[in-house]
Amino acid sequence: MLSILGHGRSPFCDGMTRRDTLRLGALTLGGLTLPELLRAEQIAGIRKSHKAVIMIYMCGAPGHQDMYDLKMEAPAEIRGEFQPIPTSVPGIEICEHMPRMAAIMDKCVPLRSMYGSPDGDHDSFICYTGRSKRNQPAGGWPSMGSAASKTLGATNKAVPPFVGLSPDCGHPPYGSPGLPGFLGIANAAFRPSGPASADMTLQGISSDRLNDRQALLTSVDRLRRDMDSKGILEGLDTLSQQAFNILTSSALVNALDISKEPEAILARYGKGDANRFGDGAPRNLEHFLMARRLVEAGCRVVTLNFGRWDFHSDNFNGMKNTHLPQFDQGLSALIEDLHLRGMDKDVAVIAWGEFGRTPRINPDAGRDHWPQVGGGLLAGGGFRTGQVIGATDRLGAEISERPVHFSEVLAALYRHLGIDPDATKLNDLGGRPQYLLEKTTPMPELV
Repeated sequence: MLSILGHGRSPFCDGMTRRDTLRLGALTLGGLTLPELLRAEQIAGIRKSHKAVIMIYMCGAPGHQDMYDLKMEAPAEIRGEFQPIPTSVPGIEICEHMPRMAAIMDKCVPLRSMYGSPDGDHDSFICYTGRSKRNQPAGGWPSMGSAASKTLGATNKAVPPFVGLSPDCGHPPYGSPGLPGFLGIANAAFRPSGPASADMTLQGISSDRLNDRQALLTSVDRLRRDMDSKGILEGLDTLSQQAFNILTSSALVNALDISKEPEAILARYGKGDANRFGDGAPRNLEHFLMARRLVEAGCRVVTLNFGRWDFHSDNFNGMKNTHLPQFDQGLSALIEDLHLRGMDKDVAVIAWGEFGRTPRINPDAGRDHWPQVGGGLLAGGGFRTGQVIGATDRLGAEISERPVHFSEVLAALYRHLGIDPDATKLNDLGGRPQYLLEKTTPMPELV
């Protein structure tokens, strides 16, 4: 195991202090921080572009008719208490509690006719794979992040191609970053908050030496040379190799350190609530910013989870007092930031849950599970934005126009990454070649 020998107050579970971590993250080339290097490369025109996807999983499934598909002509027991507001795109209206998203609707694509969840169970699986858990091949279906890791690999050896920011949740599927399935643990998400992080520390380098950047960098260079000369690097398994690459570069640590951002950017994203909401996820707005920094540093797929939208009771207070305003702030900040940085064509963003909610409000002022139709939102990716795809009937109960399956959206995202889901086959654990998706119908509306 690689370990950093450290000491000090308030250590993390692996013995590192926050100060040690920040010092490690401060290691740079020529005195420049990672953001400064990235900006310099952009100005010089030498930074290599890569395609990436950020996926926000909305644990527990939000009500489509309370966000992007309000039904004002329906009876009161169906339409609820929220009012629509106009957006930057004439004719498109969304919930009054999402004013920041309304202002940038020209950069977005609301999806009002999502379907595909076979039974209405709470599970993030369909969001990450586009498939049902039924009749899986040997090893199980892989998530999009794992498929991208396997087929495309890393853009930078020090930055994992697939990062899952989702912390563990009381309901395990809420905390899943997307599983590797038959592609194996080598293509699993790197989880900064996961159990593997405790094993990724450098051995033989004391915290005192962290005070001298050049001494630490020299030691790392010597460590690399010594290991290479003995042929040890070739013998490390994939995970150990990834850990070594991460530890001998500051790229990932810098990307995760949002304190490097200007105060105005930090304020724009906000903090939200880092505490877990029930058995769901935190409403951690800093993860939106961290996701942007990760794709900027080289990640291909970043997943994160947000809140717990399973409001079987007190739906409208839960939505308007916590979830909607914070989600509105974090998602709009991310989309605006990508555009301001010229990353909007390279980075696609998808935000969705596993299904929709019942049209009729129940006696507890909540909405129950409704797998018949749900919603979501796309942005970036060079897609044709400023439009709505799909529609439901006047009660929001059934799809009336353009049904959109989860796998169709994932097919568009795969193509954005440069992976052809119609041509790409990967072997399952039984040696049988498998397509990534069952339905790969192109979405011509996005082109």
